[in-house]
Amino acid sequence: MISSLRGHVLHLDAESVIVDVGGVGYAVAVTPQLAREFHVGDEIVLHTNLVVREDSLSLFGFQGRDELSVFLHLLSVSGVGPKSALGVLSSLTADQIHDAVAAEDDAPFRRVSGIGPKTAKLIVVQLAGKLKALPRAAATAGSASAAPDLARQVVEALIALGWSERVATEVVDDVTAASDAATVPALLKLALAQLGPARSPKATKEQSSV
Repeated sequence: MISSLRGHVLHLDAESVIVDVGGVGYAVAVTPQLAREFHVGDEIVLHTNLVVREDSLSLFGFQGRDELSVFLHLLSVSGVGPKSALGVLSSLTADQIHDAVAAEDDAPFRRVSGIGPKTAKLIVVQLAGKLKALPRAAATAGSASAAPDLARQVVEALIALGWSERVATEVVDDVTAASDAATVPALLKLALAQLGPARSPKATKEQSSV
């Protein structure tokens, strides 16, 4: 099972990205919203799910574990395949999906391309009580700040890239206080720029061992 990928963007289009991991390019299906956040050459971390079929192996990627969890729950619904599940997440946020299921409202799902009335109803019925409430975005007076969940995802990404939790947390606190960036890729880019080569994982480890 390929549960995550860390590498550089080789190519991207409206619904997929090719990630170079150690010289191997992995094609990953993503939502259009996430694809727009990336640029060729960016270093990214994706939480992924590998879908195995008789004639194919397909990777689906997300910027956070919460979205991945919702994707997996959607796959458990009768009649919902990976492309339909990704389509739901392309049209609705994880929060909106949770709220619609909690309210037993299938209307948002019926508006998703490829989801019919019967499947929309099944999503609400079969996911009832299974989706946890997700942290909501919060704003401070005078300037927007990243939601706690957003900052946590960036910290996790930096740890995956090799930085210590202490260094990652300090840098994320700095960039979220100084920026109004509201996505994981944008905040991660700012954090990596602030860390720079002088605070690379290797340099940090060497300093701590002195």
